[in-house]
Amino acid sequence: MSSYSKEREELINRLKRIEGQIRGIQRMVDEDKYCVEVLTQIAAARAALNKVGMSILADHTHGCVREAVAQEEDGDEIIDELMEVIFKFTD
Repeated sequence: MSSYSKEREELINRLKRIEGQIRGIQRMVDEDKYCVEVLTQIAAARAALNKVGMSILADHTHGCVREAVAQEEDGDEIIDELMEVIFKFTD
């Protein structure tokens, strides 16, 4: 079970809205909209996706990571994994 399972429906709804934003951006490009308008919408979609990612990352840290460290299950390995995903996510 994932740490974000309690928020699963909310995350799915957010991702569906982001999917709609992406389709809107595609439409804007297809309709040859002004560059700044397209870039603004891209920035908004990226921010929304980052918010979803941060929510999942927080749930992972407070759930999976905390549990693994508390049970002393390869605590260093789980922290290394967490750091790796943080670096990927923030790159």
